[in-house]
Amino acid sequence: MIFTIALRELKTLFISPLAWAILAVVQVVLAFMFLAHIEEYLLLQPQLLTIDNAPGVTELVVGRLFGSAAIVLLLAVPLLTMRLISDERHNRTLSLLFSAPISMTEIVLGKFLGCVSFLGLLLLLITLMPLSLFVGANLDIGIILSGLLGLTLLLAGFAAVGLFMSTLTQYPAVAAISTFGVLLLFWLLDWSGDENNWLGQLSLMNHYEPFLRGLFDSTDAAFHILFVVTFLVLSVRRLDADRLGS
Repeated sequence: MIFTIALRELKTLFISPLAWAILAVVQVVLAFMFLAHIEEYLLLQPQLLTIDNAPGVTELVVGRLFGSAAIVLLLAVPLLTMRLISDERHNRTLSLLFSAPISMTEIVLGKFLGCVSFLGLLLLLITLMPLSLFVGANLDIGIILSGLLGLTLLLAGFAAVGLFMSTLTQYPAVAAISTFGVLLLFWLLDWSGDENNWLGQLSLMNHYEPFLRGLFDSTDAAFHILFVVTFLVLSVRRLDADRLGS
């Protein structure tokens, strides 16, 4: 039943003009940034040749592309997730889901997987940009895979937050703005610059940047997984409360 709901949600996204518009805009923006990073690298290349162990094209182009993608998608994902549950509530079809022989966990996981599948397509298109550099450059495949893993985990967290915020309201715009606010808060928690700031340990950026440098730390991966699970559990609890109150 989870995959049935996921497939239904994925089909809904594919017939949505908003989803296609987001897909197009994200690709255009990131393509422009990608070309800008390449141009900057070419300007710096003569200086880099004089430096021992200088960063290569993978670090200066691919790593920065994945970093830029995270910021762009921080703005785009709330628009994709805002209707996941809020539309069901607004159209008064949520009670039909509650009456069906499925659990709240199946509903949440189905909605989540449907959204993540669409984001997977978006991620694939983004990955094709750095892969095109294989034609004329030597790339560090380890850094690329690490950055791809980090961005995948990050987007899963974005989707989980968006799903939870969508369970709280029947208005998609409110869900989108709330999702963006929560994600921005978790993104900026370590901006105080204080090394002893414990809030920095909850920062999404703090646990994403090591992946961009090709550093895989199980602690960072575990943080992202727990982040996703936490908001999925909150979504299940919220729907359970709605079902018992209906």
